[in-house]
Amino acid sequence: MSAIDTALFTGFSSNDFDVFEIEGLEPRMEALIDRVRPKLNSLGDQLARYLSQACGEEMFAHVAKHARRTVNPPHDTWVAYANNKRGYKAHPHFQIGLWSTHVFVQFAIIYECPSKNIFAERALAELDSIRSAVPPHFVWSKDHMVPTGMVHGELSDEQLSELFTRLKTVKASELTCGIHLGRTDDLLKNGDAFIQRAEETFSTLLPLYRMAF
Repeated sequence: MSAIDTALFTGFSSNDFDVFEIEGLEPRMEALIDRVRPKLNSLGDQLARYLSQACGEEMFAHVAKHARRTVNPPHDTWVAYANNKRGYKAHPHFQIGLWSTHVFVQFAIIYECPSKNIFAERALAELDSIRSAVPPHFVWSKDHMVPTGMVHGELSDEQLSELFTRLKTVKASELTCGIHLGRTDDLLKNGDAFIQRAEETFSTLLPLYRMAF
């Protein structure tokens, strides 16, 4: 890993979000690798240590490489944290990433995860505690490939229950929960403040992570 990759995270800038406006796979990937990936590597290194301590197990950072893409350029990018050194998609995990519009910090169970049924059953059984433990401004999504989601405080109990039922019954289903920070949010410009917010968010999401085991 190069010196720039291990540098302390200093925050995101408008230049980072503008990467997703560049046309073409190769030009966008070149800019992403140059501008954004070093920051994700830094966040991966710094927050993997925090999550390892918080989760009571070693957590490994996985920065998205987008290696399978041959034509379409990526619309978002991220670093994921899981308790497996080889990969994260088949495991409950945490993510930090960005779209052109915002940064997300979230817990995720995507369709490759075999324990999503375990999580769904426990979540349905503990609906009331999830309702009260998740802050109103947190955002749920049933598709990690779209930038929008559903605000927790605006969901009825029935709608929240439907998210977990879908995760249990639909094979290709998935679920994420966390915060969205708009690209103009001043917090993003301050590396230390952002890391503190990310740690606080992961701490809030830790009960959801533990439900998946």
